[in-house]
Amino acid sequence: MSRLELVPFADEHLEDASRLLAARHARHRVIEPLLDPRFEDPSEALPTLEHLCRDEGMSGSAALREGRLVGYVIGAPQAPEVWGPNVWVELPGHAVEDAEDARDLYGHAAARWVEEGNKRHYALLPPEPELIDAWFRLGFGQQQAHGYQEMPRGVEVRLPVGCEIRSPEESMIDDLLELDLALPRHQAAAPVFSPRTLPTEEEIRREWQETLGNDEEEVFLGFCDGRPVACWAYVPVERSRHFHGLGRPARRSSYLGFAVTLPESRGSGIGLALTNAGFAWAEREGYEAMVTDWRVTNLLASRFWPSRGFRASVLRLYRSIP
Repeated sequence: MSRLELVPFADEHLEDASRLLAARHARHRVIEPLLDPRFEDPSEALPTLEHLCRDEGMSGSAALREGRLVGYVIGAPQAPEVWGPNVWVELPGHAVEDAEDARDLYGHAAARWVEEGNKRHYALLPPEPELIDAWFRLGFGQQQAHGYQEMPRGVEVRLPVGCEIRSPEESMIDDLLELDLALPRHQAAAPVFSPRTLPTEEEIRREWQETLGNDEEEVFLGFCDGRPVACWAYVPVERSRHFHGLGRPARRSSYLGFAVTLPESRGSGIGLALTNAGFAWAEREGYEAMVTDWRVTNLLASRFWPSRGFRASVLRLYRSIP
C-alpha cells in the first residue's frame, strides 16, 4: 500500500470528503435502516460538511494516497462550561476508506487540539466493528449510545397493582422535586460518575413551569399508592440535540428524552408500563419511529433500553488526555 500523506483539512477537500461520507453513510444504513437515505448522495452530504466546517474552532486532518483523499477527521470545541476543555468529532466529522487510517488521522489532528488545551475528546461513530476497534486502540472508550427503533404497534399497557399513570399539573411540582433529582443522583454515583452539578429546587420548579407550558412535550407520571415514583418525557426528534443531520431518522420520530424511577420503585414494573404507555401514545400521534440515548456506564439504562427494542446504532466515544 502506498504511503499515507497527512495534511490539515481544508476547503479543497470538501467535495472528495462528501463522497467518503456518503459511502460511509450507506454502510451505516445497512446497520440502521431508519437513517435518512438521501445522505448516500454526496451532493446531500456536502452541505452537512460545509455547515460543520463553519463551527468556531473547527480543525482537523485529511489523509491522501497518491494525491487522492482516502479519509478525514475534523472536530471543534463545544460548550466548555458543560464538557470541559473539549473537541467533538460529530457524526459527519469523519470518514475513511480503511479503518486503520482513522488512527493516523486522529493522531495528526489531536496534536493541535491538545496543544490548544482541549484534552477531552468526543467522537460519534457508526457501530462498524473495524472502525470502533481502531478508535478503541487510540485510547477511546464508549460513553453513550443512541438507540433507534420502529414504532411498536398495538402495545398493551399493564400497570402494577396500586399504580396509575397521570399527566403533570402545576399543583404537583413540589411533590416532583425528589423525582427530578433521582436521575442526576444516579448518574453521579458509580459507575457513571457524572461530574454534572445537581439542579437546585428553584431550577427544577422553573423547568417544570416551562414543561407545563410546552405543547410539544408529552409527560407521563407514574404514581404508586398515590405517590409520584417515575417520569417519562417525549418530544419530537427535532427538539433533540443528539439526533440531527445524518443521525436523524428519515421517518417521523419521537424522542424519549427523560426517564427516571425512584430507587425504591425500580423493578416494580412501573417503568415498563410507562414505556409501553409512551409507545401507545406515539402510535396514536402518528409517529413511525422512536429514539432515545443512554450512558453505557448506567447499568440500569444500558440493559433496560435494548430490552425494550432500541438498537444502539450510533456510539459516542470519549477519551481524556491527562
